[in-house]
This record gives sequence, structure tokens and C-alpha cells, in this order.
Amino acid sequence: MYNFFVDNENKKDDRYFISGTDFNHIKNVLRMNVGEQFLVSCDDSSDLCEIEGFEVDTVVVKIIEPNYQSTNLPIKIHLFQGLPKSDKLELIIQKAVELGVSSVTPVAMKRSIVKIDDKKKKSKTERWQAIAEAAAKQSKRTAIPEVREVMTYKEMLDEAKKLDVLLVPYECAEGMAATKEALSQIKAGTSVGIVIGPEGGFEQKEIDSALEIGGKVISLGARILRTETAAITSVAMCMLYSEMEL
Repeated sequence: MYNFFVDNENKKDDRYFISGTDFNHIKNVLRMNVGEQFLVSCDDSSDLCEIEGFEVDTVVVKIIEPNYQSTNLPIKIHLFQGLPKSDKLELIIQKAVELGVSSVTPVAMKRSIVKIDDKKKKSKTERWQAIAEAAAKQSKRTAIPEVREVMTYKEMLDEAKKLDVLLVPYECAEGMAATKEALSQIKAGTSVGIVIGPEGGFEQKEIDSALEIGGKVISLGARILRTETAAITSVAMCMLYSEMEL
């Protein structure tokens, strides 16, 4: 079933008024007709809706079943990703959104090979946000996770201080005991930050700084993972833990 995101200002009583690119997609691409149904996500909930009619540039849909489904995790996962090379970040954003993250923040770290010019930050962020939106639609999310502009490591630490749990997967961490202990601290309603290093890994000062604000260094197993694999594995681990245990 198709899913479309609508701002609250486009809702009136028990109807949504959909315009713009979604109007074109519904009418001209999907060629949907009056009476056909799809999901509309607004204010972090999804309603089952039915097309009531078409206006000049607007689809009018009526809510058939409010709060039709919820795909929200019982926790909020915030991924802080060290800037990777090439288009790896696009893959990471896509899969992290499908798995349930609340936000993705690219972070310029000491060993990040990629450097993004200030003039390109806005356009890059817009593209990443579009990828997050497409992934949210595909996975039937009830809200579109935010992709933030590239931060410095210090800026990231300031944001991470606000979270309940901060996990730092690190190749030098030994054993899974610390991982199990860190996961046990995650409760329903918890905000969880995950910090992933770039291809070159973390510098020791970066690890030390994360520990100083309460971060927990964890292991993802005996194997050395690529940055994109580490990111997706970490998010999946927290997602599965929250849905099975909480």
C-alpha cells in the first residue's frame, strides 16, 4: 500500500488535501481513481484514507481508519556517522531509515577522507533528506527522519550529551560483555546515540572525548567491519533489541 507524508496544515477535520509532487504522482503516475485507498502519515501517525475527489491541483482524501498502523520503535535512535567516501552515506541513510532511526547526522572526524565544502553542505543535505524521505515511504514510516547538516566532532558531542545512552562501536573493544551491558540500559522511551567512525576509524582522542560524556565503547564482534556495515549492524542491533525486549 502506498504511503504519503502530509503536513498538519494540509489536514482539515477528517480530510487531507494533497498537492505538489504527490498530487502529480497519485494522479498522473499511479493513475489512481476515486475510491482507491492509501496511507497518509501526519504528526507521527498513519491513517488509512480513500480518495474522495480531484480538484485542479489537489487530491482530496477522507480518513477511513485513523491510526491505522504504527511502525515507531519504542526508543529513539540517533545515528552519528563519520563522513565516508563515495556514495556510502546514501546507502547508510537509506538502510538506517528503513530500520527505524529518528535522525542521521554526518560528522567530520579526524580520519574522514571526504571533506565537504561549506557551499555544498546545503545541497548535499537536501539530497540526503530526499533519500531519507524515499526510504521512509518505502518502509511505511509514520514520520520522515531528519538528516542534519555535517557537524564537527565537538558539535556532535554537544548533541550527544542530551541523549540517554551513547554507544560507540570500536574495533579495539574486547568481547561482547560491554555490548550486552550497554543494551541492558536501553528502556522504552530511551534516546540512543550511535557513533560510527569513518573508513580510517577513530582517533584515540575522539574515543576519550566520547567516554568523558558517558559514552559506552562496545564491540560488534571479532570481525572488522566496513563503516557502512558497522552503522547498519549497530542500528539493527538496537532496533531488534527494542522490539524484542521492550
